[in-house]
Amino acid sequence: MIQPLMRKLPFVLRCVLAAAAFPYALHAQLVRENTTPPQHQVSAKQDSQSNASAPMPQGKKRLSQEVQLTGQESWIDTSIDIQAGEHVSIIATGKLRYADAKDDNGPDGLPRGFKDLLRVLPFNEAGRGALIGRIGDKDIAQPFVIGARRDVLAPVSGRLRVGINQTADDAGDGTYAVRIEVYTPEGGTARVVARQVGSFPGIDNNLLSRIPRRVADKQGNPGDMVNFLILGSEAAMQRVFTAAGWVKVDADVQDTVLHGLIGSLSKESYLTMPMSQLYLFGRPQDYGWAHAEPISVVRSRNHLRIWKAPLQVSGETLWVGAATHDIGFERDQRNNGITHKIDPDIDLERDYVEKTLTSTGLVAEVSHFLPDNPMKEAKTATGGTFHSNGQVLILKLDESIVSP
Repeated sequence: MIQPLMRKLPFVLRCVLAAAAFPYALHAQLVRENTTPPQHQVSAKQDSQSNASAPMPQGKKRLSQEVQLTGQESWIDTSIDIQAGEHVSIIATGKLRYADAKDDNGPDGLPRGFKDLLRVLPFNEAGRGALIGRIGDKDIAQPFVIGARRDVLAPVSGRLRVGINQTADDAGDGTYAVRIEVYTPEGGTARVVARQVGSFPGIDNNLLSRIPRRVADKQGNPGDMVNFLILGSEAAMQRVFTAAGWVKVDADVQDTVLHGLIGSLSKESYLTMPMSQLYLFGRPQDYGWAHAEPISVVRSRNHLRIWKAPLQVSGETLWVGAATHDIGFERDQRNNGITHKIDPDIDLERDYVEKTLTSTGLVAEVSHFLPDNPMKEAKTATGGTFHSNGQVLILKLDESIVSP
């Protein structure tokens, strides 16, 4: 995979140099000057977590609190634990000033510009200096934009943190005052998400015997282990990955460059480095998804491939996936070339898939299944080794939640 990338590197460099030399020629495509305030620019990945058009709270006000956030702080802990289904109303006021900015900015942040293509912000779809929030574990919970006002229907339980959309070495001067009101869930009962169950009807050793244990390359060499299954429609499957911050992988280098230079000012363009094709059920993956910080995507990337199975479980669509974590490079023993090296403890990546997807509130039930004669150690198609406890993760998606 690396050698084809190197052959196309001159094309990539020409595009980057052209963008640097003629920034104003690309102004129409790249600079979003006259946009609506960031709180209305809600991407699909946060639809489930922060809906700007959330209904007015129907429950009782549980608490009201105000916190101060200075421009020197990236994130602060509000000390508020949110329950799934609670309604959180956030209003912010104040000003910040960045050294290279012409004007002060409020909680809506600065208009996005060409330089934002080079920044890696906590929430890249919003402007620098925008007020943002997060519910849950910092390592997996996706941030959402708050701006001057935001109404959030919490998809999961967790600690609420608020922050400023800026890099660690680019602090602003000033302060935001943030008022937070939390209302109990409608009906008074917290929503149950990602319920752990012992088993799923129809998922047993008979089913697993009909699914290959491993994927293969085009020549038939066995590779990554099948380590997760998803029950749900195609729309629900795409929705949960997008909401969890995973992005679809482009098919080739040219698509990646054009996506990055013309499509948007998002770190997603860096994540879509091409993913090699592997085979299951006699065909390449239906989807490739990646999750990583763009600055290290070439050497380190959480990624997975997923196939629609040619069978159903209790009338539901079944998706079969293989997830691994790239951690560097190694020698490809098939052709003596260079390829990505995966973390040999592949259970960590299976668990990462579980944590990121369940953090969205779009997973209804979770289980783990240990098949007969579980695979516990093997080699990839390129010759690297991996090990596992043999369990297969099973996620059932919540079809009742749809994007607005």
